[in-house]
Amino acid sequence: MGPAGNRKKNTVKSNQAPNILWICTDQQRWDTLGCYGNKAVKTPNLDRLAARGVLFESAYCQSPVCTPSRASFLTGRYPRTTGCRQNGQSIAAQETLITRLLADNGYACGLSGKLHISACHPSAAPVMERRIDDGYTEFHWSHHPDPDWPANEYTQWLRQHNLSYKKQPHPESAYVDRGMPAEHHHTRWCARKAADFVQAYAGFHRPWLFSVNFFDPHHPFDPPPEYLERYVHKLDDIPLPTYTRGELESKSPFQLKDHQGAYGGAAGLPFDQMTDKDHRLVRAAYWAMCDFIDDQVGVILDALDRTGQTENTIVIFMSDHGEMLGDHGIYLKGPYFYEPAIHVPLIVSWPGGIGGGRRIQSLIELVDLAPTLLDAAHLPPSPAIQGKSMWPMLTDSRYEAAHHDDVYCEYYNAMPWHTNPKAYGTMLRTNRHKIVVTHGFAGGELYDLAQDPDEVRNLWDAPEHSVVQAQLLKRLCDRMAWTVDPMPHREAPF
Repeated sequence: MGPAGNRKKNTVKSNQAPNILWICTDQQRWDTLGCYGNKAVKTPNLDRLAARGVLFESAYCQSPVCTPSRASFLTGRYPRTTGCRQNGQSIAAQETLITRLLADNGYACGLSGKLHISACHPSAAPVMERRIDDGYTEFHWSHHPDPDWPANEYTQWLRQHNLSYKKQPHPESAYVDRGMPAEHHHTRWCARKAADFVQAYAGFHRPWLFSVNFFDPHHPFDPPPEYLERYVHKLDDIPLPTYTRGELESKSPFQLKDHQGAYGGAAGLPFDQMTDKDHRLVRAAYWAMCDFIDDQVGVILDALDRTGQTENTIVIFMSDHGEMLGDHGIYLKGPYFYEPAIHVPLIVSWPGGIGGGRRIQSLIELVDLAPTLLDAAHLPPSPAIQGKSMWPMLTDSRYEAAHHDDVYCEYYNAMPWHTNPKAYGTMLRTNRHKIVVTHGFAGGELYDLAQDPDEVRNLWDAPEHSVVQAQLLKRLCDRMAWTVDPMPHREAPF
């Protein structure tokens, strides 16, 4: 990020629709940034973004899996409402993305990286993932760095430079790779496309939105080698995963299965077979990927500064869901709702329109982003959207404490790894408690987050918590009812 003294400054009119730079990483926990309290990582650009913007301490996704989460926050509707409840599904053509609504009202919309709201496997999408009328006119699509699709623009870019994608196993762990060097890395390419767009649209007569959808820090754990080396010499300082032996015995069988290997064993990472060094190297690689993301965010923010667009650009930084990273004896993601899986970073900055240096504790759902952007662009609310706009909170601190009383999350057979039975779960979290129902099973999970923030002790069967359990089950049931699609609207009394 360029020094403040070198920034050009535009005068922002109150009725002028702001540009929107929407940065979404994939599978990034909330606790991977310096501004969220992690003292080991190096994230100066995002720390500065938070310092001049608003940092949300308690933002939650609506599914711990990519496609249902992304379809949800792009529409402002819950997974069971969009019908896009699983990876490998394709979003229905009648769903309307916030980018389409903005494009219909004068925004020029672009994207680099992944989208993943449709089936995104070469066997199902031999050219690229299926698109609906999403509003993006510039679409630099690359779901991930592997050269699986002809339309993978990152692969095309490598070939134009006589390069090919490759990574090498780390010599000290089977669970970490040395990825492409920084200059040719997928994350770097994605940021360049965003910076090019920012440069090209400077001074344009229309507002713009650009979605920067990094694949990192999604597994495989393959940062640029030079970024991983920062951690190798201090590996012993990296904490081991938070895990208490025996804690999974009172929880769903899916957790025990994934403890033996991620994705029901399909993705490796068998917790008990990994050494302490393996666990630390995986965490080091993950943090290195987050550091690299921060540097690339700096590249894009520099482009805003150079072109004088910083004052009139809303910058959002977030992730679609989290990563277990060995906590609770599990890696990656699945049918569980621990904080590492669903608690995500969320920073919103707009120097010309939102006061900075604030940290908001209120519970936030990612479905709240779509109506917030409509408010920011001075557009009327959409009757199909179910999220609640954060705009009053962002512009007036008096609204900070009165947003959500709880947050809600869903998992409906979202990945194909768990069968006989399939995994279905729902969760409700308040400021104090969390309840999880794994449907089709007798038990569930109940945590007192004030007494047990690491979610180790399951209170489901504790008699002294039976009243709280009943109250939370009623609230969870209410939330499931309230996520029924509000459309089509009633047209007459009968």
